Amino acid sequence: MNDFFKKLLAFLIVIGLGFGGMIGIAASAGDEDEKEVVDTRPYVKVESAAAQNYQVLINSFGEVQPLEATTLSAQVSGELISWNPKFVAGGLVKRGEVLFSIEKDSYEAALLLAESELALAQSQLIEEQARAEVAKREAKNLPAAKVSDLYLRKPQVLSAKARLKAAEANIKIAKRDLRNCDVKAPYDALIISRDIGLGQFVNRGSAAGMINNVETAEVVFPIAGFDSKFLPSNLENQEAIVINKGNQTFSRVGQISRDLGVVDQSTRMSQLVVRIEDPYSLKTNAPALKFGSYVEVNISGQTLENVYRLPQDLVTNKIVWVVDSENKLLPKRVEIMREEGEYFLISKGLKNNDQVVMTLPEYPQKGMEVRLSTENDSNELVAN
Repeated sequence: MNDFFKKLLAFLIVIGLGFGGMIGIAASAGDEDEKEVVDTRPYVKVESAAAQNYQVLINSFGEVQPLEATTLSAQVSGELISWNPKFVAGGLVKRGEVLFSIEKDSYEAALLLAESELALAQSQLIEEQARAEVAKREAKNLPAAKVSDLYLRKPQVLSAKARLKAAEANIKIAKRDLRNCDVKAPYDALIISRDIGLGQFVNRGSAAGMINNVETAEVVFPIAGFDSKFLPSNLENQEAIVINKGNQTFSRVGQISRDLGVVDQSTRMSQLVVRIEDPYSLKTNAPALKFGSYVEVNISGQTLENVYRLPQDLVTNKIVWVVDSENKLLPKRVEIMREEGEYFLISKGLKNNDQVVMTLPEYPQKGMEVRLSTENDSNELVAN
């Protein structure tokens, strides 16, 4: 009896499992019938192409250099009695500041002597002119044959005038030598070196130090051949932006001074010169643009009309992908006029309102159907 109930129970369990399986299969088949068709077209983001007038930016690099460098020399001989505390390497001095002084006693004495010679020459001229006047009055009572230039004391007057001019010249020389005892900065200057010291006897013409002009700096920078055709027609006084990207990034405004007028034989590049006023900022609070700094120079070139500016990663082998009116990918061959930074300037191949693909599918194909990405689509994609 127990065996009978056991077999019956097992039979009922098998029947139940089979019925449940049939119900599950039927339900699964119903779900598949109701499942929506998946749209496999890739999303792309597009932007409308718009031609514009674009001013070319030409950039290059160069080194900041002084407009002029001067080797200071003593113009008189003598003992060095003092020098300016700023007359050391790295010191900055203003135009007209005394850099060092040479002992003046002998030059002051020379000036006094020249002044005395001038006074003596003046008195001699006055005396000779007076004698000549007397001789001229007396000559009125003499026969003309007896009146000569020597009698009228004309040679003596000329000689006295010559001595006066010589004395005046000696005065100028003595004053010049006395002034030259104080050697002054000929311009706002950076001291590069000082080669003299206190108590040293300095000879006329001996080197005393080296200074650089900090009133004006220059940057010589090359222009590549492919940039040359985009230069403006008139470069003189063209504004240039000089950018220092060292520990502290800053920019200064300069002006194109000149074209060096030659093409470098090794690089085939021409060279321009930009000038920057007050590079060490003695008159302002701007950061100093130090000599030797390697800087970037940007100048504005020609204005190109009706060009398209696209990121370089959208252009492959001169092909740009657009979406046509049927939302299909279409490749367009373009003509690249210029590469500028991360962009290409395109002159031909595109037209206004072309829907340029900004996010290409992994393997784009001509005629591939795509969906245009919108803000809502993007949100849905993120959610899924």
